[in-house]
Amino acid sequence: PKYRFRIFKNKIGRDVYRCIQVYCEQFGCKVVELNVQIDHVHLVVKVPPKLSISKLMGALKGKIALKMFSKYPYLRKNKLWGNHFWQRGYFVDTVGINEEIIRRYVRHQQKEERQEQAQLTLE
Repeated sequence: PKYRFRIFKNKIGRDVYRCIQVYCEQFGCKVVELNVQIDHVHLVVKVPPKLSISKLMGALKGKIALKMFSKYPYLRKNKLWGNHFWQRGYFVDTVGINEEIIRRYVRHQQKEERQEQAQLTLE
């Protein structure tokens, strides 16, 4: 996609993964599934009722951006999204009866995208 930058490679991807786990725990959330791909993140998380999703996402994105810019200063030199680590916004949906389907999707998303790309290349 047009506005995705492939920055979650190697150390950065691993650090983002760890940060999400640590910060979610600090907020009293439970990470159910997490998949940090090369250019975006999929997260299934249980959030306590007292915490708003917007507060969680704002804190996660803000804390991770500060941490990554501090640890990898060269990222600031890249013109990501106007010197922002994340794009604006996020997608949220509630999980109920389809939880296992959504968890499987998050777990295997990267594999499915690679297969789709390979198919497009062959066409």
